[in-house]
Amino acid sequence: MPAVGPGVIEIRVHSDQEYRIFCVAKFPEAENLRIRSDLMIRLSEIIERRGLTQARATSLLGVTQPRISDLMRGKIQLFSMDSLIEMLGRAGAKVSVHVKDRRRVA
Repeated sequence: MPAVGPGVIEIRVHSDQEYRIFCVAKFPEAENLRIRSDLMIRLSEIIERRGLTQARATSLLGVTQPRISDLMRGKIQLFSMDSLIEMLGRAGAKVSVHVKDRRRVA
């Protein structure tokens, strides 16, 4: 596994398998992408765990079938945090936000 050092954010997302994504901290949207990615994965897991077809997922989440397709294909650029949180709420998920002070990198 590559070493994680200054200027790199390690993102771990757990599902059936563990995925590691490394983003350069200088990339201004890195944290936003990490959060949206996590929300999308959680939504996809809910759909899969419940065995929902895309048609049934549209009813549950209040979006169109192409929107569900984009979600399941991981088209992150098409989703805002607000829309993902709203869909999670419609799915009955509890969403919370934790803010921590970041350690300073010398």
